[in-house]
Amino acid sequence: MVEAIFWGAILRIVQASLQAAPFILTGLIITGVLHRMLGQSHTRMVFGSNSLSSLLQSWVLGMLLPGCSLGVIPIVKQLRRSAISVGTIFAFALSSPLFDPLSMLYGLTLSKPETILAFAFCSLIVVTVSGSLFDYWFPNSEVVVPEPMPTPPGLRRLLATLVVMARESVSDSMLLIGCGLACVGLLSTVLPPGVLMHSMSHENVYSPLLMTVIAIPAYATPMTAMGQLGSMFQHGNSIGAAFILLIFGAGMNCGLLVWMLRHYGFKQCAIWMGLMLAVVVTLSYGIERPLYPADIEPADHTHAFDIYCQPFASVPPEGYVADIWRRVRLDTQLHEIVGAVLVGCLIIGGLGLKWLDRRWVIETWLNKPAAVSLKPRSKWDMNVPGPVLAGVAFLAILCGSIVGCFAYYPTPDETIAELGIAKTEALAGALTGDRRHALHWIPICEGWTRRLQVGMYLRRWELSEYHRMKARVFLNRLELLEHLLEDEAPVDEIRHHVAQTAAAFARLSAAFTKE
Repeated sequence: MVEAIFWGAILRIVQASLQAAPFILTGLIITGVLHRMLGQSHTRMVFGSNSLSSLLQSWVLGMLLPGCSLGVIPIVKQLRRSAISVGTIFAFALSSPLFDPLSMLYGLTLSKPETILAFAFCSLIVVTVSGSLFDYWFPNSEVVVPEPMPTPPGLRRLLATLVVMARESVSDSMLLIGCGLACVGLLSTVLPPGVLMHSMSHENVYSPLLMTVIAIPAYATPMTAMGQLGSMFQHGNSIGAAFILLIFGAGMNCGLLVWMLRHYGFKQCAIWMGLMLAVVVTLSYGIERPLYPADIEPADHTHAFDIYCQPFASVPPEGYVADIWRRVRLDTQLHEIVGAVLVGCLIIGGLGLKWLDRRWVIETWLNKPAAVSLKPRSKWDMNVPGPVLAGVAFLAILCGSIVGCFAYYPTPDETIAELGIAKTEALAGALTGDRRHALHWIPICEGWTRRLQVGMYLRRWELSEYHRMKARVFLNRLELLEHLLEDEAPVDEIRHHVAQTAAAFARLSAAFTKE
């Protein structure tokens, strides 16, 4: 039992690390751009400080830039060095992990669009109310840090940005990120397998409070949180609990809390968390009934929260290490691998700079004033101001997110092809009695079905109720098949339901590709 808990915690930490890797890389890039290109004064201009408008600016920037609660840690450190007020920093730290273009589009197809838009508006209320009250009580929270020596324009300035990223990757930012990941593993040790399946009912008045306890130490990327919200909407779970999952599960982690405690002390952090809890919990109970979907029949349980629980109910046939490798290999996506590799390269570079510091500090050369040349400048040799480059970099990140939307959500024809492969694997496993194989591929089928809906919505800016219904029927068939496999139902019953699931897929395919 102890061995299962230990290896389960390792699996959860590895899974969370890989999911966070692309967002950590983005956070390091934004930190380098703020530090070396935008500078402290222009950063204060962009984000504002200690005003209601600055809270709105931070919320908008957080909504536009891709991020997660772990990847935002190096950014908030840079904001503090730029003399930004605590309320504004916390506003960005909370809003950045909640939504991005990918997750927002995904969320708009999960339920009625007004539900997700209401969640976004409520997050703005959380940021403005808690942030303005905090800045009112602590009006002079800015920390003045000397402006670093500017780097001359050109290749040296670009290299200096990369140096900032490398140094940040081996700074206390990684310790704080590690703290957040460790809490993910610790959370799994106290939650037995499947313990949360029946806990988030709409009728259970304590669902939002229970979700608050679970969500703060948990970690979820915006896409993961949106997927869980979709499952909660589909199963008729508590809307208030879904909102808290988004705010605290995606927007907060223990590493961020440790950073707050370290720099602002227990009193300010306790007041901030008290404000957050009061506003978020109040809103969660306020939106419970108005936003609850009346056309959904509540289910008796859901698997949406299994990723926070202990993954091993029994010893895997091939052993824990082999099963962890199998799960990681099958679940990890390409962008997560690329993000992990690039973050690893930055860490190696940061360690190399630390070793080089004993003999020669590279910043001494980077910040050395450029020699004045008597030759006339070429028309191509322009001195582009750092803030302009920073604006281009932020625009490139935003454009990359938009392009990523079309890549992550392909055309219906492409998605149906991928979904057909996943469906074949799942149904073949169910027919041959390979329960583990089928139970692995069923969630993949559900994911591709969601991406199918988003892909159509992204290209037509609408998703008819007819198409929603076809997708809902197929998802319901998949879920019932999953339950039959978990309960080890009779073979004849499983075969009958496999045929019904295949027929539901055929109708789904025809609806999205022909109708």
